Amino acid sequence: MYDEEAAIRRILTERGGTWAVVGLSGNSARPAYRVAQVLQRYGKRIVPVHPKAETVHGEQGYASLADIPFDVDVVDVFVNSSLAGAVADEAVAKGAKAVWFQLGVVDEDACARTRAAGLDMVMDRCPAIEIPRLT
Repeated sequence: MYDEEAAIRRILTERGGTWAVVGLSGNSARPAYRVAQVLQRYGKRIVPVHPKAETVHGEQGYASLADIPFDVDVVDVFVNSSLAGAVADEAVAKGAKAVWFQLGVVDEDACARTRAAGLDMVMDRCPAIEIPRLT
């Protein structure tokens, strides 16, 4: 049985500090914008991934995970569940250590594939809620 609580702890404390936030744009009304701020407050480097490739919170954006010219540790997914599986597969191809599907993002098959590839995987949770519990 996969221990999701242990995975949450590993991702937030051990898996590295560079988080690609897929779906992050400059729209301050969107949850991704606020969650990225919390991640930064806890020392994580955020990398916006959005088709517009906007700079957000002082960090250069990229149109896709493949466009990021450096390694990412965690891929935080703020897209519709129907699109999330493809993002998880891209995260595996990118060499990420973990994938995090945000609240409301659920794809059991993608979760199983990602875990089978050896990555930590959390689904339907929010790191901005979880990280304060650990400190």
